[in-house]
Amino acid sequence: MALEKYKEKRNFTKTPEPEAKAVKGGQGRFAVQEHHASQLHWDFRLEMAEDLNSDTIVLKSWAVPKGIPEEVGEKRLAVEVEDHPVDYIDFEGEIPEGSYGAGAVKIWDSGKYELIKRDEKIIEFILEGKKAKGRYTLIKTSGYGGKNSWLIIKNTPKGV
Repeated sequence: MALEKYKEKRNFTKTPEPEAKAVKGGQGRFAVQEHHASQLHWDFRLEMAEDLNSDTIVLKSWAVPKGIPEEVGEKRLAVEVEDHPVDYIDFEGEIPEGSYGAGAVKIWDSGKYELIKRDEKIIEFILEGKKAKGRYTLIKTSGYGGKNSWLIIKNTPKGV
């Protein structure tokens, strides 16, 4: 069910985060949020269908400990986390102490993306942000980080 894990982890009477509302239609935006939680990391979010057979749109989300790769060939660990509601794409604020993910959240970058390929193990796309630009691939791994681990790689542009 859409956004169940997101709802379970939050008390919406205490946190300023958007409530869990699934939406239909619309995709193609992304956000990178700098998250000063117990460990500084960046949350990478793609607005897309909940899964390959759904028309429910969510923010597919990954925690990226060292940030989005900026140089061609760079690879970074990206740990998949629970889907977030589309309204979270613009969220900035302070998640209160004692709440899941407590700490400051600010938008590091945002923009549009073009989906090239998506299956269970690979998501390939082109980011069009102010900072994050170019072709990227998320590859599901089974190594470091466990069953939710992916690698995010900045690729050489097609034709180069």
